Amino acid sequence: MFLKNEKYLLYTLVVVFYFFASKVYSASQDKEEALNYLSSLSDFSASFLQSDGENLSEGRVYIGKKRVRAEYFLPTNILIILAENKAMYYDYVLEEDEFFNPKNTNAWFFYDIFRNPYFFEDGKIEVKNNELLLEKKGFDNEEKNFVIRVLFEKQPLVLRGIEVIINDDILKLSIYNHSYNEVFDKNFFKLINPNFLN
Repeated sequence: MFLKNEKYLLYTLVVVFYFFASKVYSASQDKEEALNYLSSLSDFSASFLQSDGENLSEGRVYIGKKRVRAEYFLPTNILIILAENKAMYYDYVLEEDEFFNPKNTNAWFFYDIFRNPYFFEDGKIEVKNNELLLEKKGFDNEEKNFVIRVLFEKQPLVLRGIEVIINDDILKLSIYNHSYNEVFDKNFFKLINPNFLN
């Protein structure tokens, strides 16, 4: 009787270990696939709808090899170009530009999500149905608490949304109309007032 129980316990432990080991392996595989996907997004663009809970904005994001460009069309026409340590904001209506360090603003996440391959290394991954959620928590340069979630459709892997929570501020982006292998003009990602390029 004792031997029978011992065999049953051993069998149960093997099954449980196999189940959890395969789950961990699958999660790390999903995470690696998501990180490779984000790193590969170069010469890429997509449309987005952005909501902060009160206001809705519409625009398009462009991912270059080293920079990220976001163009807002509605409700105002604004251009933001981000490099790792410098950025430019341009208001088309007011014809005003401003240069800044993105790490000192809430815009830093745009660059890190798309052009910093190490950003999500210590993040966690969750898979539900045909959705994959990549999440990172931490503190920004100003010691503000943040949570960043990137949502993918899993089969096939496609970026679908970004949610950013910094302290109590929430920003949600729905992403659609993906375009891969874009060809950009050599000046497209330059940190220059667009009026000077014409």
